[in-house]
Amino acid sequence: MAEYPIFQIDAFAARALMGNPACVMPMDAYPDDEVLQAIAAENNVPETAFIVPVEGNRWKLRWFTPTVEVPLCGHATLASAHALFDHMDFDGSKIIFETRKSGELIVQKTEVGYLMDFPAPAISKTEITEDIVEALGARPVAAWAGSFFAAEFASVEEVLALKPDLSKLAALSGEGRWERGNFGCFADGGEDVDVTSRFFAPGSGIDEDPATGSWHCMLTAVMADRTDKSTFRCFQAYPGRGARIDTRLDGDRVLLAGQAVTIIEGIFKL
Repeated sequence: MAEYPIFQIDAFAARALMGNPACVMPMDAYPDDEVLQAIAAENNVPETAFIVPVEGNRWKLRWFTPTVEVPLCGHATLASAHALFDHMDFDGSKIIFETRKSGELIVQKTEVGYLMDFPAPAISKTEITEDIVEALGARPVAAWAGSFFAAEFASVEEVLALKPDLSKLAALSGEGRWERGNFGCFADGGEDVDVTSRFFAPGSGIDEDPATGSWHCMLTAVMADRTDKSTFRCFQAYPGRGARIDTRLDGDRVLLAGQAVTIIEGIFKL
């Protein structure tokens, strides 16, 4: 029987039961992909991160939802760094994660949490089709294609009131490099923030995500494209949870700040 340490961590959260849950599982080497996917399905949280040591402060990192492997996941990267810093005796100041499709991701520990350095996605304005309007249940005022489909709405209230048809949303593509059915919806403003958003990912097996770092990489690029700013205070809304994520566009990189809290430690027996 194989045994792996497992940590369940609320990422982009200052206290338990906020932000977004992720499981982190350190391994000496990756088993077959089918095994990784089955473990993620068993864990049944938005993402399970699997980390394998390389040398020094470098680790390999892969992420799986309960149904698919994804090319980038911010909150599970944050959770992975938290597991290393707080539970696995890593005593450096910076961790470099080597990923298959998103290059090197860097996480530094700060006095108040963690600072993540991610690639900024390419974005472009795109059309709003009637299929998208029907699936979202409301008409955006503008839209961008990139890693996801980003839909801008006229008010925060309209974003909070969205009740999309998830089955229809899952079938639609945002013209990006991700699987279809991944949509971020946002509006300027909110309570002491620059922008409020929600993120729907039925195409990746997640109806709605509570806190999404990869979406905030695209959202930061979109906000910078719309304004003369590069730094943003963001809030991702989600019933009973949600997360505050501060971001900054730095050339072709996006910096995201957040905290994390461990809620479960254990052993996964396979």
